[in-house]
Amino acid sequence: MIQAKNIHKYYDKLHVLKGVDLHIKKGEIVSIVGASGAGKTTLLQILGTLDHPSSEKGTELIINGEDILKMNDKALSKFRNTNLGFIFQFHQLLPEFTALENVCIPAFIAGKTKAETETEAKRLLEYLGLSHRINHKPGELSGGEQQRVAVARSLINKPAIIFADEPSGNLDTVSAENLHQLFFKLREEFGQTFVIVTHNEEFANMADRKLVMVDGNIKVS
Repeated sequence: MIQAKNIHKYYDKLHVLKGVDLHIKKGEIVSIVGASGAGKTTLLQILGTLDHPSSEKGTELIINGEDILKMNDKALSKFRNTNLGFIFQFHQLLPEFTALENVCIPAFIAGKTKAETETEAKRLLEYLGLSHRINHKPGELSGGEQQRVAVARSLINKPAIIFADEPSGNLDTVSAENLHQLFFKLREEFGQTFVIVTHNEEFANMADRKLVMVDGNIKVS
């Protein structure tokens, strides 16, 4: 599902990623842990095509059978919207839109019809226990509810892979535990692959594999 070879990233003279090699299978839940500054979020952004690796000989990034490094910006944007989903620590919901409208946005970008999109969005929100909140704006929702709306948004285009960056870092203990269990439920229901950066050791240890980043590379897999 994901094959990365010799991934480097420089910011000016700062060498953040130092030749990361990584292989993630379809349907795996993989956690990435490590100290602040180890390169976790940078790696996640590159795997999620939100950033580019630095140009190095032998660097490869294959996602869902596609050679990412050979795509132009337009093709990459289309690939990202239809194949990848994202969940962030801060839900990144648009405050002026309702829960339903927020969930629909990626599908509208993909050119899907309003009727088709709203039907799927309502199904997802109902699945996530939010059918009674579809017309509420983010400011009217709890933190846990906002994050579940963000999960629904990440699923609307039926992506093959979900990338999550500290998805429970801004939640209380109960909401965080509920979100963690939800990821495993989604994997069983929809077969998605999850790549999750987290500081939550308990959650990290629940994953199929835990990758430990140390000084820009993976120490244990």
